[in-house]
Amino acid sequence: MLWAPTGPAARRPLVLLGHGGSQHKTHPGIVDLASRFVGNHGFAAAAIDGPIHGARRAGALSGPAMQAEFLAMWKEDPRIDAMVADWQAAIAALLDLDAFDASAIGWYGISMGTAYGLPLAAADARINVALLGMWGADFANSERLAHDAPRVRCPVLFQQKWNDQLFTREGQFDLFDRLGSEEKWLKVYPGPHAPVAGEQLRDIEDFLARRLRSIAATSRVTV
Repeated sequence: MLWAPTGPAARRPLVLLGHGGSQHKTHPGIVDLASRFVGNHGFAAAAIDGPIHGARRAGALSGPAMQAEFLAMWKEDPRIDAMVADWQAAIAALLDLDAFDASAIGWYGISMGTAYGLPLAAADARINVALLGMWGADFANSERLAHDAPRVRCPVLFQQKWNDQLFTREGQFDLFDRLGSEEKWLKVYPGPHAPVAGEQLRDIEDFLARRLRSIAATSRVTV
């Protein structure tokens, strides 16, 4: 899915949206974020389905049952390389449209969005800024994330929920600490592992919008 402002084509910053477990590329939370970046900032936004989610599965499943199925799949076969390849193919296809600023690409993805977004940011220098969090280095089958984290070099805001029932505090601190970014911030919010809202949602929009605007402005001056 691609969201972009109407009107003449322009080299706009692009935000890649990695949805969480039990969601999909057109989940209301993803559509809301896309609308914020498009409507409030004039950016474009794009999303693809994660493994066994959305159009990648036969039959509808949502909520706790979908989350449980994903976590079971993750512990058996996390499919990280396949998702990184899919996202890289999506980025290439989007840049072929010649409508986006290739130097101003941001990533949003917490929880499952970090499980695949962190390895993507480690593998692909086209990701210029990333919003990650709500995942830990000590979670089952997360050794790959711990290994990839030092290769993440872009600025990162890492969000954590203090009473997260899925991921330990120590595991999340550990994953944040391993990030190789010179500019990285950890912000902790009250409450359990749940969809983003309130201050956490505002921070997502503000962090990515400010960083991408600055990168795009620098890119225009350089050109």
